[in-house]
This record gives sequence, structure tokens and C-alpha cells, in this order.
Amino acid sequence: MAKSFAPRVSKKQRKIVDLSEKLNKDLFKMSDDKLLQGAKLTEISLKDIIVKDQVRTKFNDDSIRDLADNIKVNGLIQPLVLHRHGTGYTLICGERRFRAMSFINMEKCPCFVLQNKTSEELMAIQFSENSSRENLHYIDKADGILSYQKATKDSERKIQAALGISKSEVHRSLLIAKMSDAIKEKAKTYDIEKYVLLEWDAMDESPIKKSIYTAILAGEITKRVELKRMIKNQGVISTGKKKTNLKSLPPGMSANAFIKAMQSKSNSLKLDKDTKKLLKSLVDETRDMMAD
Repeated sequence: MAKSFAPRVSKKQRKIVDLSEKLNKDLFKMSDDKLLQGAKLTEISLKDIIVKDQVRTKFNDDSIRDLADNIKVNGLIQPLVLHRHGTGYTLICGERRFRAMSFINMEKCPCFVLQNKTSEELMAIQFSENSSRENLHYIDKADGILSYQKATKDSERKIQAALGISKSEVHRSLLIAKMSDAIKEKAKTYDIEKYVLLEWDAMDESPIKKSIYTAILAGEITKRVELKRMIKNQGVISTGKKKTNLKSLPPGMSANAFIKAMQSKSNSLKLDKDTKKLLKSLVDETRDMMAD
């Protein structure tokens, strides 16, 4: 039997539906009952909502405009999540929706209002809501997990249970979150795969690691395969625009002569045990580089 469909309605003839009147307990059950337990559904003025730092820090202006157009036609389908403090409200989840509604000058919107929640509970709610979205950047997710750890002082295992993610993901995220702001910002700018940062971070300190760091900041390494290629080539990276060679020697000096000179110099100096060990590792690394 053929299916029948309602006739197509032009955009001009569409009616704006006030979903705040139709939202009920059934819709509330579609949300996370555990995290939103005790929340009350009500309409709140946007001017009364305070927006603080959120898990998500990267927004696409075009997607905000598209969302604003959608809300203008269909209304707000998913309410914001707020936490009440005195007579004001702090935004916990839904900054994209809040921005979109502000863009079209909406005055009020339906919201789930929480009260008497601890900062840890609010962070867990915020993290859960944002991490469920595919376009949340892994840097933002990592920073959110680190913020939660700082607030709760929890172990990785307790964080895993509270946020509902694997222990390995918690561990990797904390490693990334503790990296420098410079490399995290470039990871967002150049859309660098997270395993590039993780594998670089796991490397022993060496001239090659420093060179890779420079290449990451320049956007020359964005994928894991490019990182492996650079490591395999012992520090030689070609981007098509320029080529940096870490194997260059002083003019007129052969590879073996250079290594012997380094060994001789290290033996003639009065160095402590740790410094000698470090210098020896540099000599061995140089020998390996020259062997390719």
C-alpha cells in the first residue's frame, strides 16, 4: 500500500509553533533523567540568562545563522538548561541555541531550570550535553575533563564513572588538556588529529621533537601519517613549499668526523653523570640520523 504524505507548504504559509506550550513530561523524559533530575520546565527571558565559559569554545557563524533561521520558523525544539541562583539564571547547556535566539532578537524561550546543584554536578551535565554532539572539538572536550578534575580532585577512574566515558579516553584527554595553549590553539586552527599531539607528547626530548613541534605550530603536520613520515625520515619534512633538513653538517665535515668530534669534545669536558648521559644520547641519535 502506497504511503500518503501531507501536501508541501511554502515557507510563507508555515506557522510558527510555540513549543513552550506543548512541552510536557514526555519530552522531559527524552532528556537525561539522572542529570536533569529535579529540573523545572519554564519560559525564561534571554536578558536574565548569564553566559559563562562553556565546554565548547569554537563556534561557526554560518551554522549559528542557519540555526537561527530554523528556530525562527519552527521554534526552539530543545530547551536550554539553566541553573538558578537567586533571581538570575546561569546557562549550563545550549550556548549555540542561545546565540541563535539572540541573533533573531527572541525575548523568551523554554528552559529546564535546575536548583541546588553542586558545581561538580553542573560540570557533569554540561560535559554530557556537549560531548554528545559530533562537532565538539576534542580540545574543548579535553579542557572540559581537566576542569572537572580540578574542581573535583577525582581520580581518572572516578571521572570515567561520573562522565560516562572510557578510562583511556579520560587519560588521553587529560594529557592533551595539559599541553601548551599554543599547540592546542593550532590543533583547532589546522584541524590536527589528536593522535599527532599524543604521539609527539610521548617522544623523548630531542632536536627532532622540537622540530616536529615547530612543524605542528606551522600547520605542516596535521595527520598521524605525516608525523610518522617525518619521524621515519629522521627530521626531514617536505611540505611542497619548503624543505627543512635537520641533517645538515658544518661545511667540509663528514658524518663520521662530526660524530668523532662530538665524542672527543664530550670526553674532554668535566661533566656530571646526567649531562654526560644526555650528551651520549645526542651523539647516538646523530649517528642514527647520519646512517639513513
